[in-house]
Amino acid sequence: MELPKPDPQIVARRKDIVAALKRIVPDGVVSDAAGLSAYDGDAITAYRQAPLVCVLPRDKEQVSAILKFASDAGVPIVPRGAGTSLSGGALPRADGILLGLSRMNRILEIDFENACVTAEPGVTNLSVTRAVEGRGYYYAPDPSSQIACTIGGNVAENSGGLHCLKYGLTTNNLLGVEIALADGTRLKLGGKSAGAGGIDVLGVVAGSEGLLGVVVEAILRIRPKPPVTRTLLAAFKSVPAAGQCVADIIAAGIVPAAMEFMDRRCVAAVEAHSAPGYPRDAEGLLLIDADGLKAEVDDAIGRIGEIARQNGAEVREALDENERTKFWAGRKAAFPAMGRLAPDMLCMDGTIPRKALPQVLIRMSEMARQYALGFCNVFHAGDGNLHPLIIFDVMRPGELERAEAFGADILKLCVEMGGVLTGEHGVGIEKRDLMPAMFDEEDLAQQQRLKCAFDVQGLFNPGKVFPTLSACVEQGHMHVKAGRIPFPNLPRF
Repeated sequence: MELPKPDPQIVARRKDIVAALKRIVPDGVVSDAAGLSAYDGDAITAYRQAPLVCVLPRDKEQVSAILKFASDAGVPIVPRGAGTSLSGGALPRADGILLGLSRMNRILEIDFENACVTAEPGVTNLSVTRAVEGRGYYYAPDPSSQIACTIGGNVAENSGGLHCLKYGLTTNNLLGVEIALADGTRLKLGGKSAGAGGIDVLGVVAGSEGLLGVVVEAILRIRPKPPVTRTLLAAFKSVPAAGQCVADIIAAGIVPAAMEFMDRRCVAAVEAHSAPGYPRDAEGLLLIDADGLKAEVDDAIGRIGEIARQNGAEVREALDENERTKFWAGRKAAFPAMGRLAPDMLCMDGTIPRKALPQVLIRMSEMARQYALGFCNVFHAGDGNLHPLIIFDVMRPGELERAEAFGADILKLCVEMGGVLTGEHGVGIEKRDLMPAMFDEEDLAQQQRLKCAFDVQGLFNPGKVFPTLSACVEQGHMHVKAGRIPFPNLPRF
């Protein structure tokens, strides 16, 4: 995978760019080599590139001023939350400003009457739940990185999590945003009340991967904690049997709060890491939550347990809240636990129809043998969101390239089976060149029209998501100034 080549004319103006940013944010510009090394990548660790400069605003007024300067100067902007992106979404550019939002970390309002929280983009996901749990509320989207990942990044990537099968992704729990556009203008989209009318631009912003603007505030839906939650652990003798169990549960009309899968290799790593009490001899493991009123939870747990046993599983229930917490803590520790197996890993993110799970799991095992690389399966089984972890050593010649090819084949398989390239990690730079496997030229052109409506100069996160430059980047600015559409070679409307 090639990183974008820097524009030498922008790099030559670095000193002036740094000076201008220091006038906007006197105490928040990182420009020395040692400081920039802390911002040279995100959670896709195989790729590193120091930004031209990093700026850390404290409020939305500073964000607007930074964006206006960048727009006037023609300098790319890469927004960054906590740097936990697994698709290279926050990977910096050597000719760009890295806009770090970590200092904008205040919860601005907690409104229990309207069941919502207004937060700045640098607030961590888990902090939202901690701020409201004393009143019996919580924030549903819960990525494994929730202790570190931020709300701004969650909105940009439309993040999911372990308990999103029943309660949805970020977009299903996002009521409104304030977003800063390329020229520094700020728009308010959505709000505390539903049904604002007009085109659903809020739905466009969720999952836009930093291509359209910068979220400076978000209004999040919070929910009352369910009165009863029960957790089952089902251990299977084969991975396809676990996949079939998932399909059978959903086909029976049951919607668990969460249904997570781990294979034997993952279980062994997690047990060595944090000892949650998983059975080490299982080839596949499902961790399943049911929540709600006692009667409905009791019914769901009984039916889920019976379906699991029909698929050959040994089933046991968490005895109390402490054991429930241990079970789920183990699942959330799965990614760091993989560090025991190899120095490097690629965490893939594709989604398939649930009925295809058994077949896809078998195909992935065949691919692992083909590429002679280890991998583990850990994923959100209920909604078919796969997260196979490919383990390799970047210091061994050819292993990174084989890992990338293996990952690409997994994602192509997801599309082949009727699924999609990403479930919650985004496209970023990782899946950028695979977009034509899912979208034809007309599909991609329409998506690029949307980007150009927000960002005609193409300054927001360039080099991400689209396999080629948007037409507005190449031609559009002069056409807009001349009153013509920014896509002269495409059909006009």
